[in-house]
Amino acid sequence: MLKLLVKKQLMEVFKGYFYDFKKNKKRSKAGVIGWFIFFAVIMIGVLGGMFAGMSSMLCSGIVSAGMDWLYFVIMGLMSAFLGLFGSVFNTYAGLYRAQDNDLLLSMPIPVKYIIASRLLNVYILDVMYSAVVIIPAIIVYWITAPVTAVKVIGGIALMLIISFIVMVLCCALGWFVAKASGKLKNKSLVTVLLSLAGIALYYLLYFKAMDLINDLVANAAAYGEQIKGAAYGLYLFGRIGQGDMEAAGIFAVVSVALLVVTIRILVRGFIGIATASDNVSKHEYREKAVAQKSQFAAVLGKEFKRFTSSATYMLNSGLGLLMIPIAGVLILIKGNEFFSALENVLADHPGSGAIILCGAMLVASSMNMMAASAVSLEGKNLWIVRSLPIDSKLILRAKYCVQLILTSLPMLFCSICAAIIIPESLITKLLFVAASVLCTVFAAVGELVINIKLPNLTWTNEMAVIKQSGAVAITLFGGFVYAAIIVVLYLFVAWPIGLTLYLAIISAVQIVFTVLLMRWVDTKGVKAFEAL
Repeated sequence: MLKLLVKKQLMEVFKGYFYDFKKNKKRSKAGVIGWFIFFAVIMIGVLGGMFAGMSSMLCSGIVSAGMDWLYFVIMGLMSAFLGLFGSVFNTYAGLYRAQDNDLLLSMPIPVKYIIASRLLNVYILDVMYSAVVIIPAIIVYWITAPVTAVKVIGGIALMLIISFIVMVLCCALGWFVAKASGKLKNKSLVTVLLSLAGIALYYLLYFKAMDLINDLVANAAAYGEQIKGAAYGLYLFGRIGQGDMEAAGIFAVVSVALLVVTIRILVRGFIGIATASDNVSKHEYREKAVAQKSQFAAVLGKEFKRFTSSATYMLNSGLGLLMIPIAGVLILIKGNEFFSALENVLADHPGSGAIILCGAMLVASSMNMMAASAVSLEGKNLWIVRSLPIDSKLILRAKYCVQLILTSLPMLFCSICAAIIIPESLITKLLFVAASVLCTVFAAVGELVINIKLPNLTWTNEMAVIKQSGAVAITLFGGFVYAAIIVVLYLFVAWPIGLTLYLAIISAVQIVFTVLLMRWVDTKGVKAFEAL
């Protein structure tokens, strides 16, 4: 029974490898093997290789300074962090908020088997993520320092101790996430904010990684003495990888004891946690007048709620909402240096710096592609929208207006920031802003046209249309190509006519094509939509 439950848990984690949600059918054996090979390449080849390279940069300098333990402290903490980050949300979803908890508890299955299968699933995942860091680190250390039997045992012990510590932390933090999520009003927004914070932290550490590594290697002795004095436990933790059996024994006893206590607490309170319902706030009904909305305003509000209700939709189709304003601020701060460098390099082509700047802004705006999946996201519920007494023309307009509103306003801010720093006439600056904003309008309508032409209404997971559909792929690469065409066309063909006239032509062409696309949406697009 336990074996079947563990298999079920792992199948749920890797269900995308066994089942094609886009085609709504089981994958072939070759397809399953291919997906697992791809997973192994990413985990072992890419992530493992990345941490192996980082370990090699750290190891030689720190080991030559006689601070082997400091090397294992750094890589061990990194391993624990990745293991925790990779499996804590699975702990929340698979242990405390599993959708089949009620079903399993209603069956004649001992509760201890259900708990054991969930915990083994969590443990396997935390080992998988933490091992990606610590195994390459241990191997690099064995290559750099003389290998002894004691060091081999110490490395294995360190890996197991890290997995136990991560397991305890995952269970504790998963419980906290489960409790906190029940009291959040907008879980999708919180998920997006946490994800963006994680992305920002990752890139901050990525760009600062070399400086941090060089600083650690150069000042290993000083940092080592500080850790010994202020955090002696970390010093003992690092000594495990060196082969200190006494330190390994202390941490093994402590980590196993914590794990046993955690499991005992979990067993006692599992049924209460698994069957608990989220707190529902009570509101007293008070009659109040509600302002009547037009049909278009009502449909537009529905589309905005659809966007803000899905963290997947916001993260994958609305990243430009963050990137465009950040680009505007960076242009104000560092734009003069960037612009001057471009003007010096392209002195024979006046105005090239402004066009390249415009192209970079358009690339940032191409990360907003809500309209590219707006029709497909209706899925099997399309009949609900079609049954409403609302003109299909208004429904389609609302779908591209979400992207138009959410992209054009940040782009207006960004283009004004860019116009401030470019040394051109007022007319040229105004045309620069107009060309940039009109591009976002053209893109919003064009993406909806593509989605009407390439709809996918048979999906079972919204990820299939938000990230994997043909319309999204064409939109993403098409945005890059469109920005490149505007830049290349000016640099190699149109620069003799001058920046002002070129921006005026681009603006006029975009207006014409946008009007034509809007006309198509209101006529042929409506017919195609109603025929879906």
